[in-house]
Amino acid sequence: MSSLKKTILHAAHRAMGARMTPFGDWDMPLHYGSQIDEHHAVRRHVGMFDVCHMTVVDLRGERVRDFLSYLLANDVAKLQVPGKALYSCMLKPDGGVIDDLIAYFMGENGFRLVVNAGTMEKDIAWLQAKAPDYAVEVSPRFDLGMIAVQGPQARDTAMPLMSDDLRHQVAELKPFHAATDGDWFVGRTGYTGEDGLEIIMPENQTESVWRQLAELGVQPCGLAARDTLRLEAGMNLYGHDMDERVTPLASGLGWTVAMKDDRPFIGREALQRQRDAGGIPRFIGLVLAGKGVLRDHQILFDGEREIGEITSGGFSPTLQRSIAMARVAADAGEHLTVDIRGKRWPVIQVKPPFARNGEGCID
Repeated sequence: MSSLKKTILHAAHRAMGARMTPFGDWDMPLHYGSQIDEHHAVRRHVGMFDVCHMTVVDLRGERVRDFLSYLLANDVAKLQVPGKALYSCMLKPDGGVIDDLIAYFMGENGFRLVVNAGTMEKDIAWLQAKAPDYAVEVSPRFDLGMIAVQGPQARDTAMPLMSDDLRHQVAELKPFHAATDGDWFVGRTGYTGEDGLEIIMPENQTESVWRQLAELGVQPCGLAARDTLRLEAGMNLYGHDMDERVTPLASGLGWTVAMKDDRPFIGREALQRQRDAGGIPRFIGLVLAGKGVLRDHQILFDGEREIGEITSGGFSPTLQRSIAMARVAADAGEHLTVDIRGKRWPVIQVKPPFARNGEGCID
């Protein structure tokens, strides 16, 4: 355990009674007593997550837009207003996903990326290897902390901790936009399917802000609730639903790939070949017809033919049913079954999300 990395909030988690668990290279809170209560707090009220293990990377240079246009499958030309955000995959030449990330437009000479914890080192190495061709400065911001405040009451609860100027900006902030004042950067983004904020601030202020939010009634939440919330919201998890072996087209992320014009980007040719060849696996949502729990890597069948597997599965506290996302053969039929401990159970195909904005999205 001593070899695991700790975020700046580690002591606060333990003081608040968190059950800790290894998550990649990090010692992170799993829950604070009840992951179900934490899940419902976010869907109905407000909760907060330590996301300091994720990394902010600032990019600067006169050709930074060209740089990201080449590195990202989505098109940063869409970003024209300072603070506007874009979700995208960063691909290998063969179309495999290096990481999925959020890019914020800061100005014509600057962008900000937020990358995943488990891919941070390879992301930075990839960016730094490509940057010299565009004279772009790549600056990992290990001096910053980040707290995600999520739920229908997130903005109203968090705004009193902000400066007057930032509070006014956040009150008018549109989804997938960010506001900034001094060292604080606040995005109206999240990973739960609820309204909310991701607050980036100097690392040395993070613990104080976490404790102040708790005093305002914000429920601390751990990784368990974060996973059930994102699964209900139909949001992919890197390393489960996609990775370097799978393209966005086979991961339900075709909507993040901008290929309508002739913009060159890393991985484009591989994606075009995959489209031309056809037979791309389908990425679907599933609900278990009976009792039981759908879990990662359970095998799916169309009759007696194995046609895919679950990539993310679990029990939905909102729906009180077992749900999953899965990758299946392009020609898989409508009536599928899943193997659970050697027995086949019927599953119902649905289109994610399963739940968002406090309510279920499927019958």
